[in-house]
Amino acid sequence: MPYSIMLDAGHGGRDPGAVYNGRQEKDDTLKLTLAVGQILEDRGLDVEYTRTTDIYETPVQKAREANEAGVDYFVSIHRNSTPESNKASGVESLVYDLSGIKYEMAQDINEQLEAVGFVNLGVHARPDLAVLRRTDMPAVLVEAGFINSDVDNQLFDENFDDIAQAIAGGILDTLEYEGETDNAGEEGGKYRVQAGAYRNRTYAQRLMEELMDLDIPAYIDDSGPFYLVQVGNTRIWMSRGYGTKDQTCRISGGDRQIACKDI
Repeated sequence: MPYSIMLDAGHGGRDPGAVYNGRQEKDDTLKLTLAVGQILEDRGLDVEYTRTTDIYETPVQKAREANEAGVDYFVSIHRNSTPESNKASGVESLVYDLSGIKYEMAQDINEQLEAVGFVNLGVHARPDLAVLRRTDMPAVLVEAGFINSDVDNQLFDENFDDIAQAIAGGILDTLEYEGETDNAGEEGGKYRVQAGAYRNRTYAQRLMEELMDLDIPAYIDDSGPFYLVQVGNTRIWMSRGYGTKDQTCRISGGDRQIACKDI
């Protein structure tokens, strides 16, 4: 049975969200949410939306919709803003608290967006937000760059498809949808792991080189619609980590450090 997820395009209708030089957050979030949803649907997830048009619902209503739908995950997409224009840039994800799979998903999304070119501002706890506090399932709110940053807006517009793929890829990484295994059921079997999926080969090349600098054998599979960075024929326990079958490991942070622990 496929995972189910509800995607929320932040704001909408009479609530434009943040506005900068005529650009409205509600428009950017709707466009991006629909693009992310299409990628997830194509990968087999059951995707629902709080809105697909320019309508307004309160955050409490959105949380209630997700609860009533009984989805497995909830991801809300926004653009960030500061009081003064062009004073900040980067991506940030918010969760109720820094624990569990929601925290892992937020980290995965941020790391994928960082590979597109955004500054990674980290994951922060915001228990006061209704869509994070009132949802019964793991929930993440993604701030996809600052709408009043010319740098972030240029990145958003010029790399839109890559940004949509990055958010979807972060979600899929967490759900281990992108992991592929060879002889997974055999003791001592070898595993193939997908570390990232990109429309732009430059981003895939960058990740592959980072992995190889860490002495992790990696290659790019360009046989499909995306450039897939894969770690091949290595003893891996998790489809998102690196190590032996008795370890769980992951690459994290801007310096791509590997942290492993015994299981």
